[in-house]
Amino acid sequence: MTSDCRHAQPRSRRASAWLLAVVLAGALVALMPAAASAQEHAPAVPAEQGAEPAEGHDEGLLPVIARLFNFALLAGALTYFLKTPVAAYLAARSAQIREDLVTAAEMRSAATAELAAIETRLAALPAELAAVKARGAEDVAAERARIAEAAAAERERLVDQTRREIDLRLRVARRDLTEHAATLAVRIAEARIRAAITPEDQLRLVDRYTAQVREAR
Repeated sequence: MTSDCRHAQPRSRRASAWLLAVVLAGALVALMPAAASAQEHAPAVPAEQGAEPAEGHDEGLLPVIARLFNFALLAGALTYFLKTPVAAYLAARSAQIREDLVTAAEMRSAATAELAAIETRLAALPAELAAVKARGAEDVAAERARIAEAAAAERERLVDQTRREIDLRLRVARRDLTEHAATLAVRIAEARIRAAITPEDQLRLVDRYTAQVREAR
């Protein structure tokens, strides 16, 4: 910051000098036509008067010198009073310009970094898309395998359940068939016995059964 102020002071001095030179040059340019018109409108003096032309010439230069002196005083006063404000303005303007340059450089660096990041992401985008596609294919394959495994398990469960139901129904049918066969056999045997035993045999059987019951008591 100190070096910047040191560089700003010579600049302000040069700017003040240039301003003063410009003002002086403008004043000279403004006074030159006035001096020329004064010499042109000066009354013609006969040559016989001797030293009078020189005096008239001196009287024509005095207003110009007075004007130059007044202008020099005015320029000096303006330079003295305007030196500090002009220098402060130039220093502030220089600092503002430097700050703007630094801000612009930072913005440019940030924009360059952001552009580089965007280009990097764009460059990596095909690989990311390929990875996403590969993961999608893997997920689809895994889902298909899971569905196939679940279907196979459900099929096995249904087959086992159907097999158990068939076995149960088969056992029930066998039992019913056995009971029916036994019933038929008993009926057939009963019918044969009734056809083969006479009434006397039936009485003997009744007596034997009665005797057995008595003996059992």
